[in-house]
Amino acid sequence: MTGTRQQRAASPADPARATLDKAAHENFPVAPFFLPRAWRDDLMALYGYARLVDDIGDGDLAPGGADARRLGVDPADADDRLTVLDALETDLRRVFDPAGEPRHPLLSALRPAVRRRSLTPAPFTALIEANRQDQLVRRYETYRELAAYCELSANPVGRLVLQVTGTATPERLRRSDAVCTALQIIEHLQDVTEDLARDRIYLPAEDMRRFHVTEADLKEPSGGASVRALIAFEADRARRLLDEGLPLVGSVHGRLRLLLAGFTGGGYAALAAIAAAGYDVLPGPPKPAKATLLREMAAVLRRARREG
Repeated sequence: MTGTRQQRAASPADPARATLDKAAHENFPVAPFFLPRAWRDDLMALYGYARLVDDIGDGDLAPGGADARRLGVDPADADDRLTVLDALETDLRRVFDPAGEPRHPLLSALRPAVRRRSLTPAPFTALIEANRQDQLVRRYETYRELAAYCELSANPVGRLVLQVTGTATPERLRRSDAVCTALQIIEHLQDVTEDLARDRIYLPAEDMRRFHVTEADLKEPSGGASVRALIAFEADRARRLLDEGLPLVGSVHGRLRLLLAGFTGGGYAALAAIAAAGYDVLPGPPKPAKATLLREMAAVLRRARREG
């Protein structure tokens, strides 16, 4: 459930509801109507948790400190993201403790899915660790380092989707990791300006040097030729990862195939939007139109049938 991370208004009266409502703004459908109700409920519970972790890490919680208070954080520490992430991890342990009772409503909502699907803590703690890393690591020297970050920040989500739907196999998990890493890279490309405002750069420094791009170049209102060439290079890398993961869609059937085609098609559609912008992402995140998303999803389904 990697997606856009733009700040959006959240209601202080019901921050948990506001967190779930952000699903409508993601690059791909989170829990579409055509899925069985049990899957939709569990996927939305996973989304609520993952979105909460990201909102803590990005400082995008609803105003007023309600989320921090629900996690037992002293109001004086509500703006300390590492402290709130620690409190979230403590609350997460209660989800897996038969005698525990989670404090935060989004973690209470997660517990039925965890029990129904026999989920383990590792993917959930990985998401917290990724957001801890965001507080401490603001630049990545190599693509290998960035991919290791994606292993924490994105890949656990795809793995959880396969576990919820009872379709996890070693090969499918490998393909899922490729898709999720691609989606994370695409999100980084869309959000270069937003991330830089947070003093974060997810473009590998080795690639920036290769294309003669400096941090000052990324602060310009529009990307020059070097910046656009760098973004095109990273977009091609993401496309190759999506291509690597595409057989995952053809390996499943029915409504799950539609869901995974939506995830993968969302990635291709976002890449199409980036290309349509001439790889100039600095004015703001290029967003695909709904028609483009549907077209790319249909193309993924056609390729899955051919290659399946």
